[in-house]
Amino acid sequence: MSAPGSAGFSDKDAERLREFVLKGGFLWADDFWGSYQWEQWLMQIRKVLPPSEYPIVDLPLSHPMLTTQFIVREVPQIPNIGYFMRSGGGTSEQGADSATPHARIISDKTGRVMVLMTHNTDIGDSWEREGDDPTFFYRFGVPGYAFGINVMLYALTH
Repeated sequence: MSAPGSAGFSDKDAERLREFVLKGGFLWADDFWGSYQWEQWLMQIRKVLPPSEYPIVDLPLSHPMLTTQFIVREVPQIPNIGYFMRSGGGTSEQGADSATPHARIISDKTGRVMVLMTHNTDIGDSWEREGDDPTFFYRFGVPGYAFGINVMLYALTH
């Protein structure tokens, strides 16, 4: 899911998404920036998975999701390519309000990760833009692909 900071779930949407993840589905929400978009996303995902039953926790760097194929040592902050080029190489799209990238998860009662949220980063842009600008690709391609491949392998095997 891209740009979840502007998501709006109806009751029916929330019910169907809850059914999907509780039956073994996996959702990755990526590319949302700053406190406003986090709060908007939080209101929506809490319609799906109430906090009393499904807390959001930071994904530890030691989690198997981040060591499945590659060793991910940090959550990379990857801006969209337009921001990167306009800012002369900047990465924090909302300035101080998005200076720190986060990877957070929601797990089911057995510990299976149902939802991954990568906030203050746009991991997907590292794959989408490899042919657009060599500087962007060389700087963000390796960490973005490593993170994404690990997530995909983990989601398909857990």
